[in-house]
Amino acid sequence: MNGPGDPPEGTPEGPQGGGEEEYRSVVFDESFVRAARLQEFSARERMDDHAPAVRTRHAWARVSASRQVLLLVMLIALAFGTAVYMGLRHPYKEPRPPAAEPLHIALVPLAPRDPVPGAASAKDLFDNSPAAQFRDGAEGVTLPAARRTQNFSESLVMAALATAKEYTVKSALDPAVLTGGTQRTVRLLLAPSQLAQFDRSLAHPAADGRYAATGWLIRFDPAEVALADRTVRTQGTFTITEASPAALEVSSDHTFVYAVRPAKGPQEASLFTVRRTMHFRFDRDDLQEHHVQVLQSRLQAGPESCAANDAAYLRPLLAGQKADPAAAPAGTDPYAGGENTARVCGALAPSAQPSPPRR
Repeated sequence: MNGPGDPPEGTPEGPQGGGEEEYRSVVFDESFVRAARLQEFSARERMDDHAPAVRTRHAWARVSASRQVLLLVMLIALAFGTAVYMGLRHPYKEPRPPAAEPLHIALVPLAPRDPVPGAASAKDLFDNSPAAQFRDGAEGVTLPAARRTQNFSESLVMAALATAKEYTVKSALDPAVLTGGTQRTVRLLLAPSQLAQFDRSLAHPAADGRYAATGWLIRFDPAEVALADRTVRTQGTFTITEASPAALEVSSDHTFVYAVRPAKGPQEASLFTVRRTMHFRFDRDDLQEHHVQVLQSRLQAGPESCAANDAAYLRPLLAGQKADPAAAPAGTDPYAGGENTARVCGALAPSAQPSPPRR
């Protein structure tokens, strides 16, 4: 009879503990278990002393500090360069100024019907002439109020007017220019594109509507005419318009009255009157560089003989002289090619001459 601890079938065959022997290779010993013992930290310990077991690392965090600074500098430089490029190369093109044009000149002598009146005193002649109410010199070259236009500021409009006035004063009132002296002050005001035409007009003047020296400035032959008074009576106006988004144009209309006398011989004075209308243009470069483009110049001058055809100087009839009644403008052939050089001549109204001064 088997004991109470034996199974009914008896002791199993094979060595005792056969099942334990099968898993003995995967049973952990006590030292391994103690070494692998897990310790759970308190909430405070986890917050203060221990980082999380798993940390998410972003791409930016993997870049070193020096590379971060370099990338930031490059981004700032790229943004700044883009802003500058867009500011300079905006989609709207700057309007281009009109192409420079040569000066067009028209000279009309005014011949008197009677001998030219004269007097010993230039002041007496002025006071008894239509120029009695004119102002002296540059005081008569007045400017209108400057107002901004659609594309030009008030300061640019004023710059155009001021340069036009400066050209008017230096080309028609400067005694050195009037007596055939230096023309450098006038030349310095011209746009570079017109310097060649100006230089040729002074070196080789021609009455062809392009190269008359008197189209640029007013002057008398010092060998024949002298100023009886350095003061010139002046009256006139300026008008300004915006010709295009790239250019301003100024028109001037002035009357100048000069007291002249012979350079030699009798010294009696007489008056010589010039009405000059001019058309100026200013682009933005001209305004910045203090230059002017002179587009048109038209003079009516007298007393002068219709036969006077000198493009270098104005040749007034002096006191006691009279125009040749036989002189007439030169004819022109309308079938001939080339420049039309016919010279127009007008009659100087008696009212334009001074009344004989009272004795």
